[in-house]
Amino acid sequence: MNLDTQSTSHRRPSSGRRGWLALVGACGVALTAVTGAQQAGDYTIGPQDVLSIAVLNQADLGGKFAVELDGSFSFPLIGRVVASGLTIPGLETELRTRLANGFFNNPRLTVAIEQYRSQRVFVTGEVKNAGAYALVGDMTLIEVLAKAGSTTPAAGDEVVIVPGRSPGAAEAAAAAGESDVVRVNLKDLQSGAATVPNIDLRDGDTIYVPRAELAYVYGQVRNPGSYPISAGTTVLQALSLAGGVTPTGATNRLNVIRVVNGEKKELRIKLTDVLQPGDTIVVPERFF
Repeated sequence: MNLDTQSTSHRRPSSGRRGWLALVGACGVALTAVTGAQQAGDYTIGPQDVLSIAVLNQADLGGKFAVELDGSFSFPLIGRVVASGLTIPGLETELRTRLANGFFNNPRLTVAIEQYRSQRVFVTGEVKNAGAYALVGDMTLIEVLAKAGSTTPAAGDEVVIVPGRSPGAAEAAAAAGESDVVRVNLKDLQSGAATVPNIDLRDGDTIYVPRAELAYVYGQVRNPGSYPISAGTTVLQALSLAGGVTPTGATNRLNVIRVVNGEKKELRIKLTDVLQPGDTIVVPERFF
């Protein structure tokens, strides 16, 4: 055996901007899913991962090996091998050492991850494909969102990362404003703004995309109804979402119905005023 083992590390871009370029367009293109026997040098092996191991010139020794719940698997000749907690290079070193102890002279082998099953993050809320996704290497927040098919049109203007919570518990933690919850502005994330924090995703984290707050538009508009708004949305922008004012609408006498201190009040507003969540704009008919 005279060939060296090659263990390739697939490292993903750490920059939010580079991750966003992979989305291209209106958050619509999902990144390619991790499939086949792929390697990630900094990935920590865990229970239920499936390994693909090849030993040079010893085809009978190689194959696919599932890491059991106790973190180990059985390998020919050497018996049980503890893989949990090791990286791929670390496991390769362990296997070489044990095979060299009485079995082969300078054994050459490679280890790859056939299926990532031990480390996962959950994506929930306003994404196209909510669910659990394998956490591989230094995967970025925007890459995980891309794997979930990106956000829906009903998404709000932030992404919430809740460490170590199931999806249901994560939404409750986000609503309660718990101290370990991290909030990231979605527009800043998409644009790769320098102000976006470097989020270190961990096994068991939940990424939650809340639904946008709504405002309601009624009266003399082309498409009355409810519309998602973000921070800073003006009355004029909301009217545009509703298709604009009809020829019989009066924009100089606009009213908004707003809850103030638990009571509904009707207030006069201007086109440049900023809306609050739950506002109802009423466009009256013009006087002739």
